[in-house]
This record gives sequence, C-alpha cells and structure tokens, in this order.
Amino acid sequence: MSAPEDITAPEDITAPDDVSVPAPSRGRRLDIPQGGPLDGAGQPGGARAAREARAHLHIVYGPARMCADPAPYPLPEGPVPREELARLRRLHRAVPEHAAMRDQLRRTHLLALCGEPGTGRAWTGLALLAELAELTGGGVSRLGYTGPDGAPGVEKGVEKTERGHGYLLELPADQAESTAEPLLDRLRAHFAEHEAFCVVLVAGGPAADRLLRGRRHAMAYRPPAAADVLDRHLTELLADRPAGLLETARATARRPELTEALGLDEPRPGEAARLAGQLAAHAEGRLSDERLLEHCRSFAPHQAREWFLEAGHPGTLPAALPALRAAALRIALAVFDGSAHSVVAEAAELLAWELAVTLDPQYAPGRPLFSARPGACLATARAVHGEGVEDLGDASVPVRAVWFEGRRLAPAVLHESWDGHHNLRGPMARWLRALCDDPRPQVWVRAAVAAGVLCARDYLYGLVELALPLARTDSPVQRMAAATALAEASRAPQVRPAVHGLLHAWARGDDERERETAALAHGYGLAAGSVAASLEELGRLARADDGRTTSHSVVRLLAGAEPETVLAALTHWLRDTRRARRDLALLATLRAVTTRTSHLWGLGEVPELEPYAAWPLATALLAARPECGPRLAELLRAALTWARSAGAAEDALVGWIRRAAGDARQLAVLCDFLPRLAQDGDEPLDAGAATRIREVLEAL
Repeated sequence: MSAPEDITAPEDITAPDDVSVPAPSRGRRLDIPQGGPLDGAGQPGGARAAREARAHLHIVYGPARMCADPAPYPLPEGPVPREELARLRRLHRAVPEHAAMRDQLRRTHLLALCGEPGTGRAWTGLALLAELAELTGGGVSRLGYTGPDGAPGVEKGVEKTERGHGYLLELPADQAESTAEPLLDRLRAHFAEHEAFCVVLVAGGPAADRLLRGRRHAMAYRPPAAADVLDRHLTELLADRPAGLLETARATARRPELTEALGLDEPRPGEAARLAGQLAAHAEGRLSDERLLEHCRSFAPHQAREWFLEAGHPGTLPAALPALRAAALRIALAVFDGSAHSVVAEAAELLAWELAVTLDPQYAPGRPLFSARPGACLATARAVHGEGVEDLGDASVPVRAVWFEGRRLAPAVLHESWDGHHNLRGPMARWLRALCDDPRPQVWVRAAVAAGVLCARDYLYGLVELALPLARTDSPVQRMAAATALAEASRAPQVRPAVHGLLHAWARGDDERERETAALAHGYGLAAGSVAASLEELGRLARADDGRTTSHSVVRLLAGAEPETVLAALTHWLRDTRRARRDLALLATLRAVTTRTSHLWGLGEVPELEPYAAWPLATALLAARPECGPRLAELLRAALTWARSAGAAEDALVGWIRRAAGDARQLAVLCDFLPRLAQDGDEPLDAGAATRIREVLEAL
C-alpha cells in the first residue's frame, strides 16, 4: 500500500480557531528547509549553554522576599572578656601563615589582614593579639570605626591606647583606596609609639589590593579548613553530652542530602561555626531533619543578602563604583556561572555601566585597564577560575572558565538581586535584553534562561520589561530569546496559564513577530502544558509561516523527551485535509533528516540522545529509540512519493546517506533502516513508489 497522493482539498476547510492567514499557493513545491529561524545563531553551542543554564539556575528556593534583612551589626567595641578569649583559645584553628603574621605584628606593631568577611579574620586577629598581650601583660580590645571616610574617626578612637595592649579594628568595606595606606601609616606610628599592637581587618577590594601591592602593612588571609573548624566547634558544643552524640553529629555532617542542601563547595569558618550549632541541636533532638535542611538551604541566600547590603552603603559616584562593580560581577556570575572568563568579565562591565548610570545619570564611568591582582575580584565573589571547554558545534575549544564555589550561590544571587532590591530591576532588564541580542549562544541562551527565571519570580514586571521588548524587536536572536524566556518562565505552574494565554493571543494576532515568537516558544513543549498541546498550537500556526518556523519547532519537540508523541502527530497530519498541516509534517520530516541533533536543543534533559549529538536527528532517534523506526519510515516514504516533496526528499535522503558513509556506526543504523522504506507495514510498496526509492538509492 503506497502513501496517499497529495490531496488538493480547499484550504478553507479548517478548524474555526485556525490562524486566519491566506493559504499558500497550491502549486508550490516543498524545498529542504535551510537552517533555523536564527540562520545558525544559537545552534552550535546552544545545547551546552542551555544545559549549563539549567544546571546552575534550576534550584528551588522559597517565595520572593519582600524586603532585605537589617544590616549586620559591626564588631562590638570595648575590651574583649577573658571568657571570650579563653573560648577562642579552645576553638581557634591557626592558619598556615600564623607564625609569619605574629612575627610581623610584633615587629611593626600593625598588621592588616586582607580577606573576605566570614572567613575567620577577626578570630585570627584576636588570637594574634592575645598571644602578644600575654607576653606584655596587656589586654585585648576592639575599636570602633567612627569616621565617615578616613583617619579622624579612627585616630579619635585610639587616643587612649594603653601600653602593651592589643587592638582589633575593621575598616568599612567602602574604604577609599587612596586613604587606606596613609591611614595605616599613621596607625602604625601611633601604636609603635605606645608599644601596643593593632590588627586591621580589610575586606577584599581596591583598598586591599593596594595594600597588598605595597607589602608594608598587609598580608593576604587564607582561612583554615572548614572541616577542622566544624569539628572543633562540635567537640566544644557536645563536650559534656553523651559520647555518641558527637559521632552522630559528625555522621550527619557527612550526609549527601545535607551537602546538597548547603550547596557550597566549602563553608567559610563563620558558616562552619553556624552549622556546628545546628548539627549539635539536631544530635540532641532539638532540631528535626527537615528543619536542619531548611537551615542549610539558607546559607547561600544569607551570603547573597550580605553582599547586596554591603553594595548599598556608598551612595554616590565615584566612591560607589567599586561596590557597583563587585555587585555586577556577582550578578554576571549568577547568569554565566561556569562560562568563559571573558564572557563573565564583559557582561559584568556592561552591567556595572548600567548600574552606575542608574545611580547617577550625569556620571559616565570608565573601565580600569589593569587588574591589581589576577583572581582578586573573583575571590570577593566566592568564585574561582580553571580550565573549561566551550562547545562550538563541530568542535570544542578550551577556555579559562569561572564559577561560584557552590551550586546554590548563582540562584541565590539572582533571586536576591531581583526580589530584594527593586531599583536593580531596571538596569538588570536592560542588560539582559542587550545580552539577548548577542549572536553567540554562549551569551544569549544563558541570558534568556535567566530572564525566564526572573519572569517567573514576577511575571507582570518580567513581561513588560523583558518578554515584550524582546519579542517586538526586528532581531531574530532577541525574538528567539523571548521565546526561550517565556518557555522557561512557564515551568512555574502558577505562571504557565498566563504564558499560554499570551502565546495564544499572539498566534491569532496580526503581528508577524509575535506569531513567530509564539511558534518558537511552543518548540520547547512547556508553555501549553504538554508536548501534545504544543503540537496542536503549532499545527494551527503552520499556515501563518508556510511551515518555516513551525517545522523547526516541531523538530525541536521531536528531539525532546516524547518523540513518539511527535511522530504520531506527524503521521496524523499526513492524512489531514488541510494542506498546511500536511506540509508541516513533510517539512518536519525533511528537517529531521538534515538537521544535526545538537542544533535542536531544548530546555529539558534528553540523555539518550547525547551520545549522538553530532548525528542527524533521524539517525540519532533510530539509534537511541529503535521503536521510532516504523513511523519515521512512513513519514519518509510519504515525502519521497508525494509529488510536492519528492524532489526535496530525494536530495535529503542522498545527503543523509552520504553523510553516514563516513561513519561506520551511522551507516550501520541506516542499513538497518533503509529496507523499511520498501515496505509499508506487512505489504510491499506499489511498483511506482518502489521504483522511485530504488532510483534514489542507486544514484548514490
């Protein structure tokens, strides 16, 4: 039994809700679809970019937080009680450079410890001061920083310096770079004159970089191992409890679900101390498993909250520029976690500019041309760099990649910036829209997925500031980004009906750009609620674009998790009385034979196709899902035997087989499949159809 001949039924026999666009000419012959809606942009490398975006941003957090928590209190002023010093001696873990730090402090009377908050700098400073105070018979005190931006406030606080005493001082995070070194010069002279000692805590940033370059006052601080800090605190907290509780707490700390809930490669010492308290409470039965995991999941959001509270302290430019750059770097890392350093750095600079002109529209910020210390900026963002790979489609290239030291930091930063700081939304939205116009999939795909995540957090705002502007541009990349963002947003069940309704209206509207965006969005199979519903929407849209965009979206669905559903719809469309749907089935079949699998990436995981990413989709499906063979054969037979598609199908089949000829594995798959083309179920094809297929094969 041969495939049915091409029926020329009137095109007005359509469902009432079909798109009211004039039917194509009846005499039009189908050609092999060339490329995708983006003419190649977003294909090579898009699969990897989408996969990494999913991995870094698809971590569930709670609902949007309406306001930021109060800023943390500074270090308390005044003498450090003996009980606190005694506890410090029991719990403190010396860092590798402890002896060198003590020697420099004894010799120069002042030491600046440069490192990030929460890493144990304060405890190390107190430990150093306590050691020297024991030798001199003095005490240890904390100093408050009362000056707005410089020495007067500090010098006022040290007027009553006592001989032989040790003092701990923390400079504010926004300490001006130019004032830090002169301030420390004066403090050093003051404490040397009084034969006292001072440890100054300096947060990472321009001031710390300048001090470390000078090599006179400062040393870089490296925290002790978190495991050692955790064990010390657990031992202290459970010292007078039954012996089994300590082992229980240690075993709980090693549980995979706790590590996953933390989402940090290694907690900082301050975090390890907090975790020890929660583990001890859990071991004693005062904290349930669920509550313990909730506490652990709060660590990354807490870190993000602290970062953005720090960034808000300096209120004007140019003093605020270092803090804005640090915030921009963290947000860029949240979007491009694991990407090439060049991508992250450029994105961060673009966002820093947006933040600066939002804060002060009259100020045009420049860029520093030289970095003080390679990697210093990454350390302030709890990020590291290393070797990575970027996929370019036919090849991969090595890159210097950067990533957060913890998988929960990226979504925590993105959510905190969006939910907790409304005035950040405008510059972030403009920044993401600009990134979505970058032709590199390593950029626009990641930006589009991030935009979708943010739309799901606040759909009304995201629709107006992200989705609509992207969909209504003349840039095909931005329209594809809009479709990707809307599909990503529709993962949220509470947002999906709104996205579906929007796409439904676009599909029936007069704006060609909106119709195309709707067709592209349904290619992900998310917005309509199911793959079957997405196929139905694409079938309605087929008349609007002659199958160009809709066939690409159908084949993208075919490369997804439900190929059987797609193949069933295609074979059903072959028998449809509406030519647009028959043509859509034929064009999708031609695309499946000619399009590389990795170019048809989606927003879901399809691990069975990954080993065949470089193969044409049809070959990959035959290898990974042999049960798809009969329907693929039926579709290809129809394309080869129907007059409207026969020429294009012959060319596609020839190219398909020739491509497989250079790969023994692909050739073996095709050799198993091609005999199906000469058989329609249990019956042979009629002589005419069999002759046409035989001629194609003999022409190779």
